[in-house]
Amino acid sequence: MTSARSARIGRETSESSIELAIDLDGTGTADISTSVPFFDHMLTAFAKHSLVDLQVRANGDIEIDVHHTVEDVGITLGTAIRQALGDKAGISRFGDALVPLDDALAQAVVDVSGRPYLVHTGEPVGFEHHLIGGHFTGSMVRHVFEAIAFNAGLTVHLTVLAGRDPHHIAEAQFKAFARAFRFAVQPDERIAGLIPSTKGAL
Repeated sequence: MTSARSARIGRETSESSIELAIDLDGTGTADISTSVPFFDHMLTAFAKHSLVDLQVRANGDIEIDVHHTVEDVGITLGTAIRQALGDKAGISRFGDALVPLDDALAQAVVDVSGRPYLVHTGEPVGFEHHLIGGHFTGSMVRHVFEAIAFNAGLTVHLTVLAGRDPHHIAEAQFKAFARAFRFAVQPDERIAGLIPSTKGAL
């Protein structure tokens, strides 16, 4: 069942066509098809570990590069998150997580601040050039989080603390972000109906 904290939006450009639905009060169910298999895997991990229900249908000019499709999905996901959060009343606002994946270790800190900002550090030199899963370049990891943060209005600090395998490095980041996001958007019963800011708005 779709909760009040949900959104369904589309994005259409000459480079891609996106249909996306999100429910922040879900169970981690994912139905993802972006034509970029490794990105599907990362979005599925995000849904599972953030406990959002996420549906994505994306078609784009991946014969040129996956960049346009991946970026546009990130933009659409960020926009849907912002819409689903509404006025942000009663949320915990802050979340943090430290997540290992074998050799890799990533830390994410999320503030549902309304002020878009990304600090992204620690990926090993050359990671951005690795081709993961035959399609997805390492450089797209930062790009996705940038698109999500800037369109959702999140402050995100994401740090890779260890890692050797590119797949593990990327996946640890998505899982860490998912866990931190989960804690940040979950309701806090002690402030039900209140905006968690001295400004009175986020």
